[in-house]
Amino acid sequence: MQTESAADIVAPTSVAALAATLDYDAAPNEGDALPPLWHWIFFRPIARQSLIAEDGHPQKGSFLPDLGLPRRMWAGGRLRFPAPVVVGERITRESTILDVSEKQGRTGKLGFVTVGHRICCGDVTAIEEEHDIVYREPAAPGAPAPAPTPAPRDAQWQRDIVPDETLLLRYSALTFNAHRIHYDKPYVTQVEGYPGLVVHGPLIATLLMDLLRRQLPDATVIDFSFKAQRPCFAGNTLHLCGQPSADGKTVELWSKDHEGWLGMTARATLA
Repeated sequence: MQTESAADIVAPTSVAALAATLDYDAAPNEGDALPPLWHWIFFRPIARQSLIAEDGHPQKGSFLPDLGLPRRMWAGGRLRFPAPVVVGERITRESTILDVSEKQGRTGKLGFVTVGHRICCGDVTAIEEEHDIVYREPAAPGAPAPAPTPAPRDAQWQRDIVPDETLLLRYSALTFNAHRIHYDKPYVTQVEGYPGLVVHGPLIATLLMDLLRRQLPDATVIDFSFKAQRPCFAGNTLHLCGQPSADGKTVELWSKDHEGWLGMTARATLA
């Protein structure tokens, strides 16, 4: 079973940079709990420049397997938060490849890799995460896009933003993510076949969690799951939506694009 270990410090300067990127006046201070999903800016993939693939990602085949499919994106994930990650503290991560599978999809061959992460703050398990990655074949010229799904219309909460090139660049910098679909328009349109720069899946998930945080600032999230349904592109309005359950124990969250199509679904469970 393939495993990998990493360590980091929850640096207050990095936390402040993400807070500014998410448009907050102030950031959590040293000793405060890190908001859920903000841990994604740590454990950066620091690969040597000579080991970067054409798409900007580190080359596959060391930890992540090489499935012979060049296009890859976050597909979703499931997380539990048994204890807080504390700003200023040392954190460690143990990662394991949990599953590798392939299937034939509507747009060609697909590969799926599920990675498990156990993140500790000090000696305490703070986050248990399963991260799904999807791999695709090269874009076929003129191939039709998968049929979109209409987004729900019963949102109790909604926040609209326009993710522009600056937002994508700042989030890429914070996560040390050089995937060219987020900043290189000729590459993303001519090689990967998308109509524009792609908004990061983890950024959209973070924005959905941030919607919950803005609406319920005192809530404690104990688990969270999300699934990407359709890419969102820079320059278009992104609608972040939420619907809490009647008993207040769960919140359904989703994003929809400027045309009303569903982009991402998520669910949070509250303590």
